[in-house]
Amino acid sequence: MFTVYLVLLGLLAFFLAALVLGVWLRAHRTKENAEHSSRVMHFFFFAGEIAPPLVEIFYPGLTRFDALLGLPSLPFKPFMLALGIILAIPGLYFMGVTNKLLRALGSGTNAFILTKKIVNDDIYQRTRNPMSLGFYLCALAFAFASSSTFVLVAASLGTIPAHIFFLKYFEELELELRFGESYLEYKKSTPFLIPKFVSNTKDTKVTKEKN
Repeated sequence: MFTVYLVLLGLLAFFLAALVLGVWLRAHRTKENAEHSSRVMHFFFFAGEIAPPLVEIFYPGLTRFDALLGLPSLPFKPFMLALGIILAIPGLYFMGVTNKLLRALGSGTNAFILTKKIVNDDIYQRTRNPMSLGFYLCALAFAFASSSTFVLVAASLGTIPAHIFFLKYFEELELELRFGESYLEYKKSTPFLIPKFVSNTKDTKVTKEKN
C-alpha cells in the first residue's frame, strides 16, 4: 500500500504545485518569474508524476497492484498487451523526436534548461504538446501492457488530467510570458494536443512544450 499512497501523494503534490504557482504567476507576470517558476514545476513533475511510477514498476510491480487492492485485472490479457505495444510506439516516438528538436533547434531541453529559441518545426507544426501526447500514450501503454486496472485508473483519472491542468493553467501562461505575442499567434494556429494532419504553411515562428 505504500506505493499506492506514494502515487496518490505525488499526483496531489503536482496538481497543487501547478495551482499555486499558476495563481502566483498571474499576480507576478514577468519573464523572470515565469522562468523561475517553470523550473520549480519541472521538479514537481519529476517528483510527482515520474518518480512514483518508476518505484511502482519495481515495488510491488505493475501486475501486483490489483491483487493487493482486491481489484479485478483487465480482461483479454494478450489483447491488452498488444494494445499497450501499439500505444507505446507513437508515444516513444513523440517523446524522442521532441527532445531532439528542443535540443537541436531550441538550445535547451524539456526540463530545467529552458529553451532559448523558438521551435516550430516538424511535429511542433501539428500540435503544441507532442511531448505530452507521447507521455500520455506511454502511461496508457504501461497500464494496458500490465493489464492492471489500478494503473489504468491512476493514469486516466490521475496522471493525465493533472498534467493537462498543468499545461492549461500554468505552462501556457509561462510560455506567453517568455515568448510574448509570437506564442499567442502560434497558440491560435496550432492544436493543443491532437495533431492536425495538414501542416500549416503560414510561418508562425513560435514553439511550445516543456522547455
